[in-house]
Amino acid sequence: MSRISKLFSGTAILACLPATAALADLTAAEVWSDWQAYMESSGYTVTSSEATEAGSVSVSDMALKMEFDDDTGGGAFEMVLETINFVEQGDGSVAIELPASTMMNMAFQPETGENVSLAINFEQTAHNMVATGEPNDLTYTYAAEAARMALQSVTIDGVSLGPDVAKVDITMNDLSQVTRMTLGELRNVAQDMTVASVDYDVAFSDPQNDESFKVTGNMQDLKLDGTGDLPTDTDVQDFNAMLDDGFKAAGSFTTAGGGYDMSFSSGSDGSGTANATSTGAAFDVSLGPDGLLYDIAQTGVSMNMLLTELPLPLSFSAEQIGTRFLVPLQKSNEEQDFGLAVTLNDFAMSDVIWSLFDPTGQLPRDPATLVVDLSGKAKVLFDFLDPDQAAVLEQADAVPGELNALTINKLELDAVGARLTGSGDFTFDNSDLTSFDGLPRPEGAVDLNLVGANGLIEKLVGMGLLPEDQAMGARMMMGLFAVPGEGEDTLDSKIEVNEQGHVLANGQRIR
Repeated sequence: MSRISKLFSGTAILACLPATAALADLTAAEVWSDWQAYMESSGYTVTSSEATEAGSVSVSDMALKMEFDDDTGGGAFEMVLETINFVEQGDGSVAIELPASTMMNMAFQPETGENVSLAINFEQTAHNMVATGEPNDLTYTYAAEAARMALQSVTIDGVSLGPDVAKVDITMNDLSQVTRMTLGELRNVAQDMTVASVDYDVAFSDPQNDESFKVTGNMQDLKLDGTGDLPTDTDVQDFNAMLDDGFKAAGSFTTAGGGYDMSFSSGSDGSGTANATSTGAAFDVSLGPDGLLYDIAQTGVSMNMLLTELPLPLSFSAEQIGTRFLVPLQKSNEEQDFGLAVTLNDFAMSDVIWSLFDPTGQLPRDPATLVVDLSGKAKVLFDFLDPDQAAVLEQADAVPGELNALTINKLELDAVGARLTGSGDFTFDNSDLTSFDGLPRPEGAVDLNLVGANGLIEKLVGMGLLPEDQAMGARMMMGLFAVPGEGEDTLDSKIEVNEQGHVLANGQRIR
């Protein structure tokens, strides 16, 4: 598990936690105790100065520190927050008073490498946070007109870098967030958050190498729903142990669109600019004993680029661009699901790009589509997230898992006047590694349909992009693997592997 994810899981509550109508009388000390318990269960050592009065607790100089294990590079992380007040409201709720401006100081001190310290200013406008409920079942409500995080300084091994070298400025407008935390054997967290818009301005430069990068942009109408089960007593630096102890999390993130402008320069390697917009995006992620699911898609995408190494501007658009994958994470004697999908719908390039290889316009320039959707079953033979087992796996050069089944749910490629579609199913015999040169022997079939292939070949030959002898070879290959289908310029193919390991094309053995 990366350092960023470890730190984020613990510090997210500090930036903006969140609730509903009061359910019971709640004390300031109980809310502060819940904060401490949450941070400590996230792997932090918490120290602070506390001043307790009737109905309130004032916390100052709160320091969060985490020591990193040697397998993650060693060293430590520390962050210091200035002042937080917990004040009982007389109606059973507790207000959590955060200052309008807070300087968060962070320090990374690895055993080897550079010591890095950061100063980040967190500003809030017209903000309020209230806790309600009862111990072990708290709900936090947070709202603000705006919240801004700005990098103030970076120091690397004692050398301070100013904003002309490193700049990060992020502003969220019209925030609303509700988080409920219930404590049992695990700490369950459920969160809903909306943000009207996000503006960001990020820039880095290296004057010595004449390298720079800058991006400014915005996102509109953000919505986040998330849930998680967090172990209360676990080693947060051993992610495999966290999974064994019941950790799981899932989140759904959507936007109504946005865009960015980017520029970069890398000295002798050239420079360029790019801008992009989209009409929306969706991101779903889940992490737990069932594996890692990552699903992201953008709609209405448009991008323009200008590079010094190319004489012409580049631009393209797509109705949808998406990627989805599911990966098992833990050893199991049972088969586990996996999957991979890539989607590119209605992809279109500008005529400037087309003219580079088709100046006379012989190829159809209709928007292209690519869809690959795979799923299957596999066994994970090692807990590769366990550092000890990962080291043994690397030294032994052993196979980390075995493939048991693969389904081609959908295959589609529609471009330049030709269209290929297909689907199929295969199982794999891992006891037979000789029939296919060390690979488990497959058994199953895939059905393919190809429309417009001969017409495309003729156009490529006419354009001079495909020599006639290679075109003849392609036609012979299609004749070997395919048979005429229904309709003009249509080919069908059924590729099978039987239980003897024979490969057949449309019933004819080819291996």
